[in-house]
Amino acid sequence: MALDYRKCAEEIFSHLGGKENIISAAHCATRLRLVIADNSKIDTKALEEVEGVKGLFDSNGQLQLIIGTGTVNKVYDEFLAVTGLTAATKAEVKEAAASKMPLWKKILKTPGDVFVPILPAIVASGLMMGLVEALPRFIPAFGESDWYSFLDLVANTAFALLPVLVAISSARVFGGNIFLGAVIGLMMVHPALINAWTVGNYAAGTIPTWKLLFFTVNQVGYQGHVIPVILAVFLMSKLEAWLHKHVPEMIDLFVTPLVTVLATAFVTFTIIGPAFSVLENWILEAAQQLITVGFGIGSLIMGAIYPFTVVMGLHHMYNVIEAGMIASTGVNTWMPIASAANFAQFGACLAVALKTKNQKTKSVALPSSLSASLGITEPAIFGINFRFMKPFIAGVIGGAIGSLFASWVGFGATTYGVTGIPGLLAVNNMPMYIIELLISAGIAFFLTNLLWKEEEPKSAPKKEEKEEPVFVPEKIVISCGAGTILQPVPGKVIPQSEIPDETFAEGVLGDGVGIEPSEGIVVAPFDGTVSQAPDTKHALGLECNGMELLIHVGVNTVNMNGDGFELFVEEGQEIKTGQKLMSFDRAKIAAAGYSDTVAVLLTNSYDYDDVVCGEA
Repeated sequence: MALDYRKCAEEIFSHLGGKENIISAAHCATRLRLVIADNSKIDTKALEEVEGVKGLFDSNGQLQLIIGTGTVNKVYDEFLAVTGLTAATKAEVKEAAASKMPLWKKILKTPGDVFVPILPAIVASGLMMGLVEALPRFIPAFGESDWYSFLDLVANTAFALLPVLVAISSARVFGGNIFLGAVIGLMMVHPALINAWTVGNYAAGTIPTWKLLFFTVNQVGYQGHVIPVILAVFLMSKLEAWLHKHVPEMIDLFVTPLVTVLATAFVTFTIIGPAFSVLENWILEAAQQLITVGFGIGSLIMGAIYPFTVVMGLHHMYNVIEAGMIASTGVNTWMPIASAANFAQFGACLAVALKTKNQKTKSVALPSSLSASLGITEPAIFGINFRFMKPFIAGVIGGAIGSLFASWVGFGATTYGVTGIPGLLAVNNMPMYIIELLISAGIAFFLTNLLWKEEEPKSAPKKEEKEEPVFVPEKIVISCGAGTILQPVPGKVIPQSEIPDETFAEGVLGDGVGIEPSEGIVVAPFDGTVSQAPDTKHALGLECNGMELLIHVGVNTVNMNGDGFELFVEEGQEIKTGQKLMSFDRAKIAAAGYSDTVAVLLTNSYDYDDVVCGEA
């Protein structure tokens, strides 16, 4: 059954604590990204139960709801329509979220922000390199052909000019002019400089130098380097912003770019480049030592840590290390660690999918496990494994042991940003890579089956003994072509516009009425089914003949966390007209400082052209 995008958006919105609690909203390929003012106002449990939401997590200052490729953009469009928010770019959402993050996390997050936009180019080039290098093994004559030379050029371009891509992306992250950033990147790999990959062929003392003030600068490029480029563009962006503020507008167009490029170039080649190239080499050497130290213990530790950095949204920082490895040795030995960790999460998620009896969990786990097998683990981790925790830990163990095996065997990849099954095209030892994946996923799958047990569904609420109803619904308050809805709460029916909540009053969640209750009871307004029964007990979702009804008791009463409310039905239960569904304590609602006005809303009123609301 196709997802009702509008309904999904409305239900998400209803659990976010009101429009004023949403700072901004955007989406990526799989997730709805929200920046929330006060997370304590969010009904997390209810959000997890919304149909279409496969998982959620808070990362980098953002509430991220996993919805899925091809679906999230449609839900996002409906979300904007429901909330009245204007579309925000991912960059704007990140900026809003970043203001809430601690400094250490901002620093670790920066490499990820720089690398994520350029990963498609890197992945495409890396996979093509794997194919170009593999073909001559099967067709020796291909290695001498013009096609080989041409495809080799295409495949190597992104890596040969990596500093340019990094510089442009860094300028976007730091708010600088991307074209000035491109100039800085191009300058660092200028053909007049000795290529960093061939500088080892020069004898000591034969490398040409510049004498610039007090500095002696080697005329060597920065091919394959990342950290010096990021820092150079950071300096450029800050200097450019300062100059724009202080240079008169009349000469700003000429002076600012000139001074920015010249000053940045001088500091880059005299200080930033030499100093941080050495630092980057130390980091690279430390990483290479780590994954080989102690008979592979370093790899085992990193394989265990890797999923936690995914949870924190910091795993893209490893791209700096991987880029350095490829630049220095041509082989990325960090990739097997990432791949083992990711494929182990696939194994754990698949075990849940096969073991669970809950159809919603299964419907999330199966596609999420497939996604994880292709290297995209967020749906599996946040939608299933981390949510149930034991599968996540099983994945951590499987990834650690798989990484240990990879270290013992000793193989790597020709690219980065690709793991799992697609990594078969990028590794230099396919048989050992396949064994690593089987070890990682197999251990995680076995441990998940051993350790994880699905919780028994909650027992149904105790049914009340049959009694004469205290309120018999008779008056029609909403009607449409699909049927009629009777007044479910005794009291005075008021126009929707008089409900003391902007979201309800303006029809954001659908057309309907308000009721000023005279008694704290809700009864069924038709024969139908309970579609929603949240733990906070302050609202109910009902369905009948295609009509989707929301009965929401009070304004902001979600904050009472069920105190003063009692439900007599459960989700999925069939109901009959006049059946007692809920009771609520009006005195407690008043004591908490909230209005007890009941909103009765036909949430899919947009499906009907003949909706009439009001007491009849």
